[in-house]
Amino acid sequence: MHKIRIIFIFLAIIFLYSCGKEVEKIKLIKEPSQNEEMISAYKKGMSFLDSGDYFAASKKFLEVEVLLPQSQWAPKSVLMASYSYYLQNYYSLAIENLKRYFKTYPKDKNMAYAHYLLAMCYYEIIEGEKKDLAPLILSKKELIFIIENYPDTDYAYDARFKIDLINDILAAKEVYIGRHYIKKKKWIPALNRFKNVLNNYETTNHVEEAIHRLVEIYYILGMEEESLKYASLLGYNYNSGKWYKETYKIFNKEYKVSIPQNKNEKSKILSKIKNLF
Repeated sequence: MHKIRIIFIFLAIIFLYSCGKEVEKIKLIKEPSQNEEMISAYKKGMSFLDSGDYFAASKKFLEVEVLLPQSQWAPKSVLMASYSYYLQNYYSLAIENLKRYFKTYPKDKNMAYAHYLLAMCYYEIIEGEKKDLAPLILSKKELIFIIENYPDTDYAYDARFKIDLINDILAAKEVYIGRHYIKKKKWIPALNRFKNVLNNYETTNHVEEAIHRLVEIYYILGMEEESLKYASLLGYNYNSGKWYKETYKIFNKEYKVSIPQNKNEKSKILSKIKNLF
C-alpha cells in the first residue's frame, strides 16, 4: 500500500511538471493586443473601401470604434464609416452616424471634414425644385458654418461655390411657387415670392424672371407706376434678355417676338452640380 502511494505521488509530480511546460509553451505564443486588432481592422476597412466594397468597409470601420472607443482611431473610424455610407447612397445612415460623432467626439481635429460630409449628405437628398427643400436648407447651414469657423480650409473654398448652387435651387423654388400663385390669381403671395428672389438670391439667374413677374402682377393689379418701376429695373440690368422682351410686350401689345428657350441651360447646371461629387 505504501509503494502504491509512492507511485501515485511520483506520477502526479510528472503530470504537474508536464502541464507546467505546456503552460510555458502557450505563454510563448504571442497573442495580438487589442490595439493591434484595431489597427488590423482599420486597414481591412481601408482595403474594402479601395476595392469598392463600401458596405463591408462601413462595418469594419465601426468595428474599430467598438474595439477601442477612447483611442485616436475611433473618431476617424466613425468618419470613414460615414463616408462609406455616403458612397453607398445611404445618406440617412451617414447623417445619423455623423450626428453621433459630433456628440461623442466634440473636440476631434477632423470637425471641418465632418461638417462638410454632413452638408454633402443633405445636399445629395435633393431631387429638384418641386420636392421638399428642407435638407437643402440644412446643407446650406452646414456650409455657412464651415466658412465661418474654418475659413482657411479647402472645405470652406468649396463651400462658397456650393452655396451659390444651393441659392440657385432655392431661387428656382421661389419662382416655381410664385408661378403657381399666379395661376391661382393669388397676387399678394406671388409678389412676396418674387420679391424674396430679389432680396435673398440676387446673384442667381432667376432674378430676371422674378422682376418680369413683378412687372406683370403690378400691371394686372392696375398699379402701373409700380409696374414701370420694375420694368425700368429690368431694362437697366437685362435689356437684351428674354424676360425684358416679354415685359416690353406687356406695355406694347403689338410687339411680338419668338425666342427659343434654352432647354439645355438647366441640364448644364445640374450636370455641373453632379460633377462636383
